[in-house]
Amino acid sequence: MHPVFANLPVTVFEVMSRLAREHDAINLGQGFPDDPGPEDVRRKAAEAVVSGWNQYPPMMGLPELRAAVARHYTHWQDVTLDPESEIMVTSGATEALTGAILTLIEPGDEVVLFQPLYDSYLPMVKRAGGIPKLVRLEPPHWRITEDALKRVFTKKTKAVLFNNPHNPAGIVYGMEDLQLLARFCEEYDAVAICDEVWEHVVFDGRKHISMLSVPGMRERTVKIGSAGKIFCLTGWKVGFVCAAPALMRGLSKAHQFITFTTPPNLQTAVAYGLGKEDDYFLGMRHDLARSRDRFAAGLKTVGFDPLESQGTYFMNVDLAALGINERDSDFCQRLVTENKVAAIPVSAFYAEDPVTSVVRFCFAKRDATLDGAIKRLRVASKR
Repeated sequence: MHPVFANLPVTVFEVMSRLAREHDAINLGQGFPDDPGPEDVRRKAAEAVVSGWNQYPPMMGLPELRAAVARHYTHWQDVTLDPESEIMVTSGATEALTGAILTLIEPGDEVVLFQPLYDSYLPMVKRAGGIPKLVRLEPPHWRITEDALKRVFTKKTKAVLFNNPHNPAGIVYGMEDLQLLARFCEEYDAVAICDEVWEHVVFDGRKHISMLSVPGMRERTVKIGSAGKIFCLTGWKVGFVCAAPALMRGLSKAHQFITFTTPPNLQTAVAYGLGKEDDYFLGMRHDLARSRDRFAAGLKTVGFDPLESQGTYFMNVDLAALGINERDSDFCQRLVTENKVAAIPVSAFYAEDPVTSVVRFCFAKRDATLDGAIKRLRVASKR
């Protein structure tokens, strides 16, 4: 067995979800919403199973979905894409990330990553033979600095893996941050693999900016999106990759031998969904922001001071700022077993030199779920 996978521990998400089940806890750990997703989109998927095509669709994705992705990104992000040569449908964003890493990284290449980081990044970089170069982000602002980039970019840098909006930090990076990163990518001839799955989950009037739109990055960016995040349908595993033709040719070869294709009924439904009126997408943001604000207000009533959540489904609490002298992992273990609320220790998102005082909660839940969690957290905050 390959040592990269043989030596991996069970993920913290699986551990905390198992403990939540065992202790009948409210699970605010894993990032899935209570919302079942828009009914009209789900009905389109059901209709397509009964009345539509159920054999292999085109490897690159249904033409109607690729065209819908192009129109959607032109409308929302001012990014112009050719659906024939610059867009590919994948079985979720994780497949897209895997394919991009396996396509672009050769043994000995260096890859810049920002920690805290999504748990699939590091194993796939190592499996491709890449050498991770880690940038440590810190609360409360999780900023990217020029000095930090100078320490990790070298003549061996082949790619940077960048998540924006950022999970678990809940930060939405703006043009200034993107231009800084773009300058290093251009200087060191690196490709930006951009995990933009939270692009529609941004709050307080913010607008997601794709790295594809940054001057100088059009030919050296791989943009990855997720219908699961856009429509709160995380189990569907429908993703899309956008890249210039020269990059897409290699990306499509990897996709061909990873999954080859994605269920056609789900593609049909997502194509329909991406064409929904702006009110749907703005309403989704409004509803999630309301849940965020409700949960933040509740946390404050029980003694927690949450960090700012600019996007994603997540809100963080810094235990150290509250005077709680306990590692985040120990706190989360106690929280789920004694107080019956599951959360995620953010230290689990670090490969080295972790921040050990931050706990992540998912607020994409019904009011009753959030309110019930707050009642149980009241005791935990007094320790």
